[in-house]
Amino acid sequence: MDFIDEQGFRANVGIILTDGRGQVLIAGRRGRTGWQFPQGGVRHDESVEAAMYRELKEEIGLLPEDVGLIGVTRDWLRYRLPEKYVQRQRLPVCIGQKQRWFLLNLIADPAKVRFDLSAQPEFDRHKWVDYWRPVKEVIYFKRRVYVCALTELGPLAFPESGPPPPPAWWPRRWQSESQEP
Repeated sequence: MDFIDEQGFRANVGIILTDGRGQVLIAGRRGRTGWQFPQGGVRHDESVEAAMYRELKEEIGLLPEDVGLIGVTRDWLRYRLPEKYVQRQRLPVCIGQKQRWFLLNLIADPAKVRFDLSAQPEFDRHKWVDYWRPVKEVIYFKRRVYVCALTELGPLAFPESGPPPPPAWWPRRWQSESQEP
């Protein structure tokens, strides 16, 4: 059972997996056209780090020894679900997610990524993309959280040069967010 707080936000972890060469892994939703970072709920009885490692294995088949933990966001990042996605018949009502984002470096062979370790796999494909590309690929209501997570963790992903500049296709409102330390 996932943890939903008193405000209606489901506790969740997000995983940004880098290949160490500036690319990150995004996965394709099974039976759909959408792409996103691996993510999943935090159970009542587990820490956010334990949830991240559980989701890493369930969603993309990797174990703790397959990755190096580079960093985690300082605080929860939140997004609200559009009203059409809020399931009011389920209690407690979930109005959105609060997420802690983890930046990991893949140590293992990329061929270890797999989607068949859970009874109902969430993903059926993956691709490695440029650092900012997931913002364009993810469903619209998660984009701001992706900007915030990638911006906060970018200096850790690119310790020598800093993250690449935001792409030209970004709306102006994101430009200032991507410049925050």
